[in-house]
Amino acid sequence: MGMFLRALTLLTLSSLVEAKQKDFYTFKVVNSRGRLVSLDKYRGSVSLVVNVASECGYTDEHYKDLQQLQKDFGPFHFNVLAFPCNQFGQQEPGSDKEIDSFVRRVYGVSFPIFSKIAVVGIGANNAYKYLVEASRKEPTWNFWKYLINTDGKVVDAWGPDVSVKEIRPQIAEMVRKLIIKRKEEL
Repeated sequence: MGMFLRALTLLTLSSLVEAKQKDFYTFKVVNSRGRLVSLDKYRGSVSLVVNVASECGYTDEHYKDLQQLQKDFGPFHFNVLAFPCNQFGQQEPGSDKEIDSFVRRVYGVSFPIFSKIAVVGIGANNAYKYLVEASRKEPTWNFWKYLINTDGKVVDAWGPDVSVKEIRPQIAEMVRKLIIKRKEEL
């Protein structure tokens, strides 16, 4: 009986450790300049993770609205985290350097841009595999948006047909609660 309880305790502890490791901020990704970045640096803030494309019909509206969100709420309480992807209509054909230059020049983007990745299929980036698994929503086109809370858990996900303006109130409320919580902790 004692051996059984010890085994059960170990199994429970390993499950707790594994559950603790399962969140978006535990992953490491490569930024648009080729440097490995731990997403843990965003822990404690709200994030909107987006698979972006430079030549999509949604590009202009989404980039403008994403930059406005970053300007209004970031970078201490909120960040847009953009992941270029060329899987849908080959609408992100440029190199990481070209993509970074384009969005900063045309849209004045100040949020983090990461290296181009696959977001679906066998070669999908592990951070995106987590997003799909946690939300049960897989991107079917460019500009899918995943809202991540301060603990790295997926709150919700939307396709490109849902505008950034439509989800802004939910982001604003999460940021507001975060600011209040931080003030109370002072």
